[in-house]
Amino acid sequence: MDAININDKFSKIKNFWSPGIIGELNGQYVKLAKLKDEFVWHSHKDEDELFMVVKGTLYMHFKEKTTVVKAGEILIVPKGVEHKPETKGEEVQVLLFEPKATLHTGEVIVDKTNNNQEWI
Repeated sequence: MDAININDKFSKIKNFWSPGIIGELNGQYVKLAKLKDEFVWHSHKDEDELFMVVKGTLYMHFKEKTTVVKAGEILIVPKGVEHKPETKGEEVQVLLFEPKATLHTGEVIVDKTNNNQEWI
């Protein structure tokens, strides 16, 4: 039971859109990710996702609107809701809470899909 330095863990992430696991809590992983530019439209059939923006501004696109999430804010994407994260060119750092079984891009498989996320 040691403290986790989030800034140190972010420095270990080398690839955008490739989360690293930093903890486990009640059947959920706590992850960090660096995001830049656009991701892909996807959803998670059975899992909610929590995004906490640590640095930058995240634009979460939904079919009917876009939600802007700034540093210090969170957004919960309910299960089954199709979404596409975007950063508009800046590096954004996020902390994620999601069930261990959550697939990175849901049922969508693209070149950015990483279902083998590692502990950092």
